[in-house]
Amino acid sequence: MGTQPRGGRAPTGAIPSKRKRQMARIVQKYGGSSVATIDLIKEVAKRAIAAKNRGDEVVVVLSAMKGETDRLHKLAREIAPDPPARELDSLLSTGEQASVSLFAMACKAMGERVKSFLGFQAGISTDDSHLSARILDLNPARIRTELAKGRIAVVAGFQGVNRAGDITTLGRGGSDTTAVALAVALGADVCEIYSDVDGIYTTDPNVYDKARKLDMISYEEMLELSSLGAKVMEIRSVGTGMEHGLRIHVRHAHGTGSGTIISTEVSDMERTPVRGITHQTNEARITLIKVKDEPGVAARILGLVSQADIVVDMIIQNRSRAEGGEPGLTDLSFTVPLPDYSRAMELMNEAKKSLGDAEVLGDDNIAKVSIVGLGMRNHAGVAATMFQALASEGINIEMISTSEIKISCVIDKRKAELAVRAIHDAFGLDRPPEELA
Repeated sequence: MGTQPRGGRAPTGAIPSKRKRQMARIVQKYGGSSVATIDLIKEVAKRAIAAKNRGDEVVVVLSAMKGETDRLHKLAREIAPDPPARELDSLLSTGEQASVSLFAMACKAMGERVKSFLGFQAGISTDDSHLSARILDLNPARIRTELAKGRIAVVAGFQGVNRAGDITTLGRGGSDTTAVALAVALGADVCEIYSDVDGIYTTDPNVYDKARKLDMISYEEMLELSSLGAKVMEIRSVGTGMEHGLRIHVRHAHGTGSGTIISTEVSDMERTPVRGITHQTNEARITLIKVKDEPGVAARILGLVSQADIVVDMIIQNRSRAEGGEPGLTDLSFTVPLPDYSRAMELMNEAKKSLGDAEVLGDDNIAKVSIVGLGMRNHAGVAATMFQALASEGINIEMISTSEIKISCVIDKRKAELAVRAIHDAFGLDRPPEELA
């Protein structure tokens, strides 16, 4: 990505002493629910203007109005059940185009100078993967020019242009990716992510009312939580922020709360071993019983899945449980996204004879419950506490996966929310870290 040198700014995104507060450069991103109506667009415009009036240079990134992308998808499917990806990208990108145009009109009606940009006008270049493109380069020269003139720049999120000059879209959470990439390229002091939630919580507040908002969370923890199902931040945007030391501030679009800062690791984060809990119910498990226990068999099985563009998550292999565990045979279990379950089962049933006439079993009634925390590195007994919390509610663990700062368990889908509440209580996550130290 073509980025501007950060000019000596602190890695956390704090404003250095050589730049006065009134000259801070910020990127604000607003999600679809934040611009769902004309009145809300006007409120967002007022917030951006207020930041500029404090002396900040302001770049705004907008998603499509809430429900607009789904509406456009529906229109496309009424024309063709499987619309061409290139044409669908062109259609979907109009949602963000409408948002930025309406925002610019609102600002101008309030007497503020502003200019809107679509992805290609903002210098966002991507690869050729329609509907899930990745940003390859970003040259925001035109945006810098408008900032230098004292204007607010508003950019359509979720989109860019490929080498052929075709419009591309960035996939789920693409506006987050746009905002963070722009903030890095512009050498911004902070990227503010505004939505209908007021920060990042220890778990989903809709699942447990004891969930507590976090004032700060590390990049590493947020990356894990995002990969495990937390929907507040898109994982690519967190990874980009981490790579470049960009401070990310998650806040409510129409509130005044302090939100949550995603930044570098600080010592306070290690007072408690667990910072957050997530659960996913959109996975399924496939088990092959009595597979030939020989070199390369796992690679062949997972290679078939990979060739079908199916992502494999957890993997467990052990001595076959069939008939007391026959010598020379093994069992292999792995999980896949629920939408890919049927296709993965077909592939395994087609291949089972070449794998020793293995038996193929499937289960789409599973959930994955995970805990995340930097403090796991220096706290003993974290796994035992999690497992005991599940056992106390009669919840059986079917698979386990761990990393340095994460533990995930596959359980019965029907008990997922119960598991979250039990684990949350076991680690006392409703209490602030200083009370647990």
